[in-house]
Amino acid sequence: MSTAELSRPGTAPTGARGRPSRRAGLGSGFWFTAPFLVVFAGFLLWPVVYGVYLAFTGASLSGGGEGLIGFGNFGEALSDPLVWRTLLNTAVFTVASTVPLVVLPLVMALLVHLSLPGQWLWRLAFFAPYLLPVTVVSLLWVWILQPELGLLNDWLGAVGIGPVAWVQGEGSAMWSVVIATVWWTSGFNFLLYLAGLQNIPGYLYEAAALDGSGGWRTLRSITLPMLGRTTGIIVVLQVLASLKVFDQIYQMTSGGPDNATRSILLYVYDQGFSNYRLGYASAIANIFFLLVIVLSVAQLRLFNRREA
Repeated sequence: MSTAELSRPGTAPTGARGRPSRRAGLGSGFWFTAPFLVVFAGFLLWPVVYGVYLAFTGASLSGGGEGLIGFGNFGEALSDPLVWRTLLNTAVFTVASTVPLVVLPLVMALLVHLSLPGQWLWRLAFFAPYLLPVTVVSLLWVWILQPELGLLNDWLGAVGIGPVAWVQGEGSAMWSVVIATVWWTSGFNFLLYLAGLQNIPGYLYEAAALDGSGGWRTLRSITLPMLGRTTGIIVVLQVLASLKVFDQIYQMTSGGPDNATRSILLYVYDQGFSNYRLGYASAIANIFFLLVIVLSVAQLRLFNRREA
């Protein structure tokens, strides 16, 4: 291209064969992605980097202690019995909530998929709790589980069972949070399963009916295998969501009684904003972050092998 052509307004620089140069395309593409990159760096990348840096310092919310102390916070965290207790509580909650949050939404989706009368009402009833804020859900279940005036103890009293301190009892507090969480979040997994059921080809069921396959045999041989990928996605998402449990525990039990329901993220919050130990809280958060990454990679490899 001549110098005169390059000087014309609106003329894009071209390569040897008359095509626009790759460098010009990359330059214009960068400016389209620049706003996202700025937001990503400012609100995600920089906090992560700064959190890793704080883990190696004695930083305090009250000021001071910004100097590097090496791996001191990590050594203290690994020898802190409450770190291991809260990790165990988080694991118990994850297992106890993930299993019903896979099975129950599947049953709900199957019931709706059977074309029962009033499908819109079933769908609304199953999905509506998911639309509620966590604060409303927590307060609702605290009222239901009140030992004196709660609705659940009212029903139990009608059949001769004495009042139970659901949220206040060390053995029942975690299960109270699990029940509230399952009731609240089942609707999302229900929608995923319902979408998976609607994507199963109808000719498979027609062929099974011609072969004389009953309902249970069709469920085991067609429906559940065809929902395998959907189930895998739900399990991965649910495990990650349960590991990050914080809001409902904070509002229903505050980690009590006697740390029976204190999750690892609630312990991080307590260390950082109640005890003002930002460096120590960052170290615990980084240890938990590494554990979540290891678990996520293991889950993905497991599902990839099963699909292969």
